[in-house]
Amino acid sequence: MKVILIKDVKGTGARGDIKDVADGYARNFLIKKGLAKHATKDSVHKIVQKEEKEQRTSKKELREQQSTAAKLDGAEIELTGKVNDEGTLYAAIGTAKIIKALKSEYGVDVKSKQITIPEPIKELGEHTIMIEFNHGLEAEVTIIVNEE
Repeated sequence: MKVILIKDVKGTGARGDIKDVADGYARNFLIKKGLAKHATKDSVHKIVQKEEKEQRTSKKELREQQSTAAKLDGAEIELTGKVNDEGTLYAAIGTAKIIKALKSEYGVDVKSKQITIPEPIKELGEHTIMIEFNHGLEAEVTIIVNEE
């Protein structure tokens, strides 16, 4: 009997897979436990369409992420901060300030979890950060901190 797996089933397959299994296994275990449903022509067609749509969406997202990463890779952002007598900043430059600068200068929205700051930015000068995107893409951005 052909079934479509609704959930991952160890030893049988992953969610969304169409499998040919024994009738008793399908009726008495998979379908009864809500792990699978009968694979009709209509349901198989819907699964195939859904997978094609996910692939198109993934390709589109990849192209967008690549263009954003290319736009930001090697970019420089100038930020300012108040400095004490020793030349260190009163407050470290955080991800919120970096996100705001990226949005205003490059029109790019990034999330806080995408930004990797190797060490807190508490001094004037140039600092390098990494911005990670989906699909393993990265962009290296230079932060230039000047005195207010």
